Order: sequence, then C-alpha cells, then structure tokens
Amino acid sequence: MNKKHHSNNILLNLGIKSLNEMQEVAQDVILNDNNVLLLSPTGSGKTLAFLLPIFEMLQPEILSVQCLILVPSRELGLQIEQVWKKMGTDYKVNVCYGGHSIDTEIKNLSNPPAVLIGTPGRIADHIDRGTFRLDKIQTLILDEFDKSLQLGFHEQMSFIIGKLSKLNKRVLVSATSDIEIPKYTRVVNPTILDFIPTEEEQESNLATKMVVSKEKDKLGSLFNLICSLKSQQAIVFCNHRDAAERISDTLNEKGIYATYYHGGMDQDERERSLIQFRNGSMSYLITTDLAARGLDIPEMKHVIHYHLPLKEDEFTHRNGRTARMLASGTAYVIAHESEKKMDYLDYGMELFNVENSNALPKPPEFQTIYISGGKKNKLNKIDIVGFFSQKGKLEKGDLGLIEVKDFISFAAVKFNKVKDLLHAIKDEKMKGKKFKIEVARKVIKKEEE
Repeated sequence: MNKKHHSNNILLNLGIKSLNEMQEVAQDVILNDNNVLLLSPTGSGKTLAFLLPIFEMLQPEILSVQCLILVPSRELGLQIEQVWKKMGTDYKVNVCYGGHSIDTEIKNLSNPPAVLIGTPGRIADHIDRGTFRLDKIQTLILDEFDKSLQLGFHEQMSFIIGKLSKLNKRVLVSATSDIEIPKYTRVVNPTILDFIPTEEEQESNLATKMVVSKEKDKLGSLFNLICSLKSQQAIVFCNHRDAAERISDTLNEKGIYATYYHGGMDQDERERSLIQFRNGSMSYLITTDLAARGLDIPEMKHVIHYHLPLKEDEFTHRNGRTARMLASGTAYVIAHESEKKMDYLDYGMELFNVENSNALPKPPEFQTIYISGGKKNKLNKIDIVGFFSQKGKLEKGDLGLIEVKDFISFAAVKFNKVKDLLHAIKDEKMKGKKFKIEVARKVIKKEEE
C-alpha cells in the first residue's frame, strides 16, 4: 500500500479531516531537511507534525529501533505514544520513563519497537545496560526541548546523542522561541519553522477579566465565579499543593464536581485525576503550575488564576490552556486588595461581577468506572465496549471516553446508567475472566496517618 494512501487512513484513524498549515509545512521540511527546529505553541498539533514524517521514513525490514524521541516528562511521552497508537500503523512503539518498572521495559525492548519514546534519564540507563541496539537509529526528535533544558537534562542528552553514531536527521521541537541550541545536539544551522503566534495574535483571542474578592479568603469568589460559567469546564491554578487540595475539597462540599492535581500526588492518583477531568466526570481541575504545560487535557474555555504566579511566563503558560489556535477563551484573575500587585499584569482590565451567581453548575453527565484489568491482562477498548453494551445493556451514547492502562482501565458512563450497568454485569465475565468493576474513587486528600 503506498504511503500517501496510508496517510489518509491515518488521518481517518485519528478522526482528523485534514492537517493544519503548520503540520503540512513541518511534514515536508522534516522529510527533506536533516536539521529542523520546529517552534509551535502547546496544543497546536506538533506531535502529529513529526509523527507523520517519521512514519514515512520507517523501513519495515529493519527490526530494531529506527527513531528515538526524547521528552522531558512521562506525561508527554505517554501522550505521544497514544497518538502513535491511534494512527494505526503496523509499527511498534514503546515508552520508557523513570518510575516505570525497568524489568517491564527491558522485556518490551527485547522485541524492539521502531519508535522509542523516553525521558533522558531512563533512556540513558537503557543505553548503559545495552537493552536495545543503537546502530539503526537514524532520526532523533527532542520534543519540548526548551523544557528538557530547563529541567537540566543536559548531561543525559549529551550522553545519549554522543552514542547515536548513525543519526542523519535531528528535529528539535519547542514551544518557546528564544532557545539556545547546545553544541552536543550537533544541530547546525537548522531550518527554522516558527509558528509561535505574536503576542498580538495570541491576545486577540484571549480575554482577561478580573474578579474582585471582598474577603481575603477567595473561596467564596471562586465559588460564585464557577457558578457563573454556565456549567462549562474550567481549570483553576493556584500556587501551592495544599491550596489545590483545600479548594477542591471545599468546592466538593458545596456540591461542585472538582478534583485536584499536583506534584506531591503519586502517579496513579495524578493519572486518575486527569482521567476524571478529561472524560468529563469532574468539571473543574484545581492544580498547581504542574498542569500549565504538556498535559493531555482538552482545550478549555476558561482558565482561572486563584493565585497569580510570580513570573509572567508562567502566567502565559497557564493561559495557553485556552484560546489555542483559533478558539477564543477567557482568563479570570481573582484578586484581593491586600495582595501584592504583579508588574506583568494590567490591573485596568475588565471587571467581572459574580456576586449574585450562586446557582450550582449542572452535575457532570458522566461518572468514571474503574476496571481492574488493562493491556497486560489482554484487555482493550473494544472488549470493554462490547462487554458494557452486551452484558451491561448500555446504548451507544451511554459510554464516553475509555482509557486502558497497563493493569487498570477507566470508562466514562452516563451518570443515570451506572447503577443498572453495575447490577447487570456483577456476575459476568469479560474475556472469560472476572474483573473488579466499580465507580472509580474520587481523588481525596489522604488523612495524615
């Protein structure tokens, strides 16, 4: 089958009608030039912009790793892996990152993927152990390269690149334009594709509004603001982990479906929080700056700054969660007069009065169902859909987003169908095996032991 035809299939699999301008240009340039610097904002579809040309360059007869993609965080790695899998190519992909079982990874690599994604520390570790061959790796992608530099992965990246003697293509991808390219990348005079919108373009789609809080504790104002958003989802940024938990807990007590996300949570809890937000069973994500970049969450109409960040670029990154590409969005700043004024903010912005809003947002349509099996138990989405519709009597529209992890899975089910579903499948087996299936726990604060 020729590749062009296949590319159309890939778009079909991804549910995309056509590529955007940046993806078109990037695909061409990456195929034809050996050193490329792609600058494009978060959420603009960069992942596909480099995965499509990679697919065209892969050679089916080579049975070891052909392309290495280095990423600063496991979240980003998993996100790229998802996109590759959705593309539906015949090529294997694996992702390696710290905190993931090294034995599982070594086993995965013993049948080598064509595309290997990983964080610099973990990939360097695998190279040290010699778990995969390097002599067929021709393409290197450094995604969110600006962030890898910021996180100080110089040594590992330099070590890895030094070992890749057969490289003939290097692509650096960044969401910020003023990056210095270190010598060790061996990227010399790259072709630069700059798709970062100018501040004027960016700001024309983003409205900023101020909500003035009369109380020093801004929870009441946040509650009223959420009540005024016509039940649409929002992401709320604050500066401290404990604040994220306190705000989330208080909103829940008042009948608002919120969950929190921060760096102090363990991996499973973070994952669960994001899944519940992504699939719409939690309407509000209360988070620290950890969620300002590289997270796989849908485009937001509303970003709320409960606290303002100290630096302007963090403010910009948070706002990058909305008004992406051509959509419009609003950033709300909740302010109390006692707070220190930030010099990057224009305090003459439009005031947004929320005092009289107190009608609760509509509860989410979906609830998240937890299933005690995943990929490693040979379960996939199709199995879950089939089981829930045949044995659980669900109609087509009753099932939302389904996410299958290694050992567990989550499915969004219409709220009013959950009870009947759980009752109908309680003694049934899926693929001949009995799994524990129940309403997923909310992520709640662990009480101090």
